[in-house]
Parts: sequence; structure tokens; C-alpha cells
Amino acid sequence: MPLLKTFILTFIAALCLGHAQASTLALFGVKLDSTLELSGTRLLLNGAGTRYKGPFKVYVAGLYLAQKAATSEAVIAQAGRKRLSLTMLRDIDATELGTLLTRGIEDNLGSREMSQLIPGLMRMSHIFSTQRKLRAGDNLLIEWIPGTGCVITVRGQTQGEAFKEPEFFKAMMWIWLGPAPADRQLKAALLDQPPAP
Repeated sequence: MPLLKTFILTFIAALCLGHAQASTLALFGVKLDSTLELSGTRLLLNGAGTRYKGPFKVYVAGLYLAQKAATSEAVIAQAGRKRLSLTMLRDIDATELGTLLTRGIEDNLGSREMSQLIPGLMRMSHIFSTQRKLRAGDNLLIEWIPGTGCVITVRGQTQGEAFKEPEFFKAMMWIWLGPAPADRQLKAALLDQPPAP
């Protein structure tokens, strides 16, 4: 009887653990897994939120890290793989999105840092200009992969070669996590902090 009881308790615990690992967060129909397994690396959903432009919902963003981080600096300093996932909630001109991302980098960096990123920014601009339009439901990933660099994926397709400079990935993250983020409420949500005042 004790053996049967142990088996039942172990089975129930395994079910509970499996349910916890498979849990998801849903924002406006976009599902974000609480954990991801990428090339043998387990990433946790650090935080997620919605980007608004005026009254309009533009996309849902989710930040995945190996360990939870509560500050922008901790996100950048953390070693290992990182992922920012953007899922569109409305159709958007891809060239316009690329321009807004470049402006977001410019808002958070000095002119000297910006000048060092020009080759990467030109490549990024080309990536978005070839996409033409991102439609509701389309997904954009910005990932840091150690030993490879910053990889941009659109609709499941990797876009060209990786951006090898860590400074480029940091500049991309600063669009959402820098001192002048695209959306302060979204920054707080990605860092799993109380909403910004």
C-alpha cells in the first residue's frame, strides 16, 4: 500500500509540474509560453505587454531570458541566449516599422555610439524594406545567440547573417528597455515591474 501511495503522489506531482511548465500567458489572443526550450537552453518569460500607438494596439511583446531580470542593465549584462518576441496585432508597413526602430535606437544612444552602428542600421533597414508589410499575427524575433550574435527572424525565416556586435543587440533592446523607451508601460511590463506612472 505505501508503494501505491508513493506512486500516486509522484504521478500527481508530475502532472502538476507538467501543467506549470506548460502554462501560457494570453494577451489579446497572443499566447506566450512561460518557458521555452531553445537549442537545449531553457528560457523564462521575464515579462510581456502590449505596445500602443495612441488608442491602437500595435503588437504584443514578450522578453525571454535564462534568469529573471528586473532592470534593463541586468537584461543586457546577463550571459546566455535572450529573445524578444513581437507579434503584430494589426497590419503595419514594414518600412515604417524599421524607421521607428531606428528612431528608437537614436533616442537612446549618443551620436558617437550611433555612428558606430551605421552599417548594422543600414542592414536592418534593408531587412524591413524587403518585407513590405507585417500583418496581424505575424511574428518578429530579435535574439541574442552566444557565439553567433543578434539574429532577426520574421515569420519564422532568419533574415540574413547575424549582427555579431553585442553593441547592436544592446541598441535593439534599448528601443524597449532604454532610458527613452518606445512605451514606458511596455518597458515596465517586460521587466515585470509595476506600471510606470
